[in-house]
Amino acid sequence: MKLGKTAVVLGGSAAGLCTAGALSPYFDQVLVLERDELPAEAEHRRGVPQSKHPHFLLNSGRRAITALFPGFEDDLTAAGGLHLMPSMDAAYLDREGWSARKRSAMTMVYSSRILIERVLRDKVRELSNVDIRERVAVRGLAASAGAVTGVEIAAPAGEEHLAADFVVDAMGRGSAVANWLVAAGWPEPEVRTLDAKVTYTSRWYELPEPRPESWWWQHLVLMPTQDRGRHPAEHEFLVNFFPIEGDRAIACMGSWGLEMPRTTDAFVESARRTRTPLFAAAMDRCAPTSEVHLTRSTGNRWRRYDRWRNPPRGLAFVGDSICAFNPFYAQGISSAAGSALLLREHLARAASLDAGFCARFLTAQRDLLEVPWTLAMARDRGYECAEGTERLPAWQRRLLAAVSAPAFSLIVGAAREDDVVDEHFAKVFNLDESLGEMMRNPRVLAGLARYCVRSLLGRHRVPFGFDPQAEPPATDYSPSAATAAAR
Repeated sequence: MKLGKTAVVLGGSAAGLCTAGALSPYFDQVLVLERDELPAEAEHRRGVPQSKHPHFLLNSGRRAITALFPGFEDDLTAAGGLHLMPSMDAAYLDREGWSARKRSAMTMVYSSRILIERVLRDKVRELSNVDIRERVAVRGLAASAGAVTGVEIAAPAGEEHLAADFVVDAMGRGSAVANWLVAAGWPEPEVRTLDAKVTYTSRWYELPEPRPESWWWQHLVLMPTQDRGRHPAEHEFLVNFFPIEGDRAIACMGSWGLEMPRTTDAFVESARRTRTPLFAAAMDRCAPTSEVHLTRSTGNRWRRYDRWRNPPRGLAFVGDSICAFNPFYAQGISSAAGSALLLREHLARAASLDAGFCARFLTAQRDLLEVPWTLAMARDRGYECAEGTERLPAWQRRLLAAVSAPAFSLIVGAAREDDVVDEHFAKVFNLDESLGEMMRNPRVLAGLARYCVRSLLGRHRVPFGFDPQAEPPATDYSPSAATAAAR
């Protein structure tokens, strides 16, 4: 059933494109307004500076986008996206050394952000009632009698007023919609914030042809050290050598509260001081294709529109415009896609777009966003440098800092040896289950306790802690592989 004539989406990035797919069945016309001129191919553009850094599509995001656009994942992999199992395809350095390879419940699709958006644009352009208008700047909202009724824009041909039955803000972290609503008479929304001073820097490379024989891995991950002694600052970095389409990789280093290299020379020198020589050696074997790209705008920020007593009719929010996360945790696109899919589900049940519809959607969206928000808080609150409304008292911050990294390593270790812990950890990582739900599961708790006991007795089923100065072991330690090797 059609719920209106025109819906307008503010922003043409991943969140806005997913939203267009959600709105398409329920409006005669959907207009996507984008400030940039959109490239035909997978290319960077000014409005998405974070496209120069690694991006994951978590399972929840893959499912949500594919539900909105059937065939999306197939199209993404056909365009070069890589469907990988990190536990088998990634060399992972945590705590004392390299982890073992083994099969697990977690899979991911690796690609660049620019390819994800190019495939999304292609899918949106297949929808006959969706029009993407480029080089359009949104200047304000029109509101009347408690409802948003349209948008004011500046287009190449001049200023316009667009009447709309429904508007969705997908303009990202810098959205001015909250200010426009306050000017129209709504209260200023409560904002929850936590900025852990995350900075990350990336450089793009072409992989060698052929790849070195020792490179059984496609993804290289170095977790920050848990060593409390003296060590180079680079040992505190979270490091990725991240595979993308076109036989390329993104070398990325990030940290909480530390200065990061800004020049190519400094980038290469910092890489040589990370926890293993493999990262810099991999870069040396590849051909750089970009300069160094640095990003600082990484704070967690949640505009709590759901706490308004009378939210505006005819308006919704998707993506970073309502809830932005520390990008380290790869939750942004998947959370935005989940909100878009949730919006479609609410539209499918709606008889009208009244105040009750908007309030119900905001409440359901709150529950959806609480899952990734809690995960981001679980680590970022432990940093002394963190600032914002969610900053903990000093004693709580010190306690969290002391237990969060070891607790994460405990779960990762138990997941190596216990299929049930592995399954639930994959669900949490992919936003299919909350951390609280996992930690209330008796079977998961039993698995964690069993792993602790076995660790104390030195009876690990799967080895770990291989020398970080050496190549990561290529042996497959999956139970079936080990059984076959023993025969």
